[in-house]
Amino acid sequence: MAVVSMSDREGERLAVLSDVRSGRLRISDACALLSLQRRQVFRLLARLQQDGATGLVSRRRGKPGNHRRPAALRSLALSLVREHYVDFGPTLAAETLAERHGCVVSRETLRHWMMAAGLWSARKRRRRAVHQPRRRRDCLGELVQIDGSEHAWFEARGERCTLLAFVDDATSRALHLRFAPSESTFDYFRSVRAYVQTHGKPVAFYSDRHGIFRVNTGEAATAGGGRLTQFGRAMAELSIGAICANSPQAKGRVERAFATLQDRLVKAMRLEGIATMAAANAWLPGFVADYNSRFAREPASLKDLHRPLGAADDLDAILVCRQPRTVTQSLAVAWKGTLLLLEPTSFARSLVRQKVDVVEHPDGRLTVQSGRVCLAFRTIMPAPFMPPATEPAEIVDSKRQQPWNQSRGSGEMDPREVVREAVAKSRLANSRLANSRSGARESPANGRESLVRAG
Repeated sequence: MAVVSMSDREGERLAVLSDVRSGRLRISDACALLSLQRRQVFRLLARLQQDGATGLVSRRRGKPGNHRRPAALRSLALSLVREHYVDFGPTLAAETLAERHGCVVSRETLRHWMMAAGLWSARKRRRRAVHQPRRRRDCLGELVQIDGSEHAWFEARGERCTLLAFVDDATSRALHLRFAPSESTFDYFRSVRAYVQTHGKPVAFYSDRHGIFRVNTGEAATAGGGRLTQFGRAMAELSIGAICANSPQAKGRVERAFATLQDRLVKAMRLEGIATMAAANAWLPGFVADYNSRFAREPASLKDLHRPLGAADDLDAILVCRQPRTVTQSLAVAWKGTLLLLEPTSFARSLVRQKVDVVEHPDGRLTVQSGRVCLAFRTIMPAPFMPPATEPAEIVDSKRQQPWNQSRGSGEMDPREVVREAVAKSRLANSRLANSRSGARESPANGRESLVRAG
């Protein structure tokens, strides 16, 4: 017994036409059910009578479509994609083939070709990355996850801002929350200062790969780059580890905390009528205590690994941005389009062609330091070697009309001109004297010659 593959429409036609043949349906009823004319129904009945159910199957099935693209075009497109654009998506590959090679193929056609050739996989067929949960750290302060979340925390009552959160990995306890205008280095410095002054220094901070925590350009972006950001340098000076996660799932504690805070914290501040960052930061300690009582858990070990600040941990000198600069022979330091002129002391003169640190403080102050010594300076804005645009100078006819000669009186002569005229007069007098002497020696000969001519 042969098995016939039919579509839903073809199966429906077979059922209706079978009822017509058995007398259970009239031709007019079959026309209404199949949405066909009488002659088409009779044509299908004749085919069913002659070939059976197989006669109702479309005769185009299994044959190439009338609008099928040539096999040569498909071969050319796939060969170009394999050779040059193997990592391109269908849309970009179709655009590139048309622009560079004149091979015009629609993106959907190319997508089907690439999927059939194994060069592309549909989103539903892609294997999702597996992020297996890791074991929590055992002790409080062993690993603290830090991150920032920009959100409409005050809804329509205030501007959007960023919430900086420090969440302990062992207990899921929110150890520090603070609102800031943005996620910046100085805002993290302020939060770290408040954190270490309250809890002490943790073993390590766990963050994402934001440019605040990691250099993401050049060779430093790869393993072993060796360069540190300002945040990384400060944490190294405080003996706090700085670890960057490879995915958002790796720091899931703080990510899930933000999901909860964006619901509960927003509604709690709405009930309290809080609409500014200052009011929110003053109110947050009470909310943090309630949050930890609901969602924190006990650590596996009761030992607290936070360390107290030592005598060498000068937060004012560490939590700053330091940039090395070279002192020029004129005791100047270039800084963001300006010149910082050092006071000409003996110590400053000894620093010519040496490196000093230009230090930006969180409160906006700017200092120049050599080691721990602060150097006095004044700022020139803009730098003298970058003069502002001025009107073109006036063209003059002589040197006497130059600007540096305009201050002299009308009857006063330039001393350089006086010297030039004196030298010229002296040369003229010497030449006249030499001419007069040569004329006296030649006069007797001239006299004898005149006598001879007279005789």
